[in-house]
Amino acid sequence: MNEPVLVVDDNVDNLKLMVFLLRKHGYRVETAVDAGGALEALEAFRPRLILMDVQLPGMSGLELTQQLKADPATRDILIAIVTAYAMKSDEARALQSGADAYIPKPIDTRTLPVLLAEMLRRPPADLPSGA
Repeated sequence: MNEPVLVVDDNVDNLKLMVFLLRKHGYRVETAVDAGGALEALEAFRPRLILMDVQLPGMSGLELTQQLKADPATRDILIAIVTAYAMKSDEARALQSGADAYIPKPIDTRTLPVLLAEMLRRPPADLPSGA
C-alpha cells in the first residue's frame, strides 16, 4: 500500500494510536499537532489523505480544511475530519468545510483501515475539488 497520510491531532494519545494503526496497515505517516505544523509538513510531504482533528490550538481543523480545499495546490488531498463531536450538525459542518469524510471518535480500530482504503481507492480525478 505505502500511501502517504498526514495525521493532525493535538492529543498525543490519539496521535500515537492513529500512527500505530496506520503504519501497521502499511501507510507512510507524518504527523502534526496544529495547523501551523500541518502546513509546514505539507511543504515537504505530499499525502494522499489527511486525518484532521477539529479541535486544534489556534486554527481549527475545519478552518484548515477550508483553506486546503480552497488552494489549487492542496485541494485534491482527501481530508477526513476526525472528532469527538457526534451530533448531526457537526458532521454537516465538517462536510461543508470541504472534508471528504467524517469519522467520529473514539476511533474504531477495525473499521478505520477499511474506510481509509475505500477512500484511497478512488482515483484522484474522481475526488471533489472542494469548490
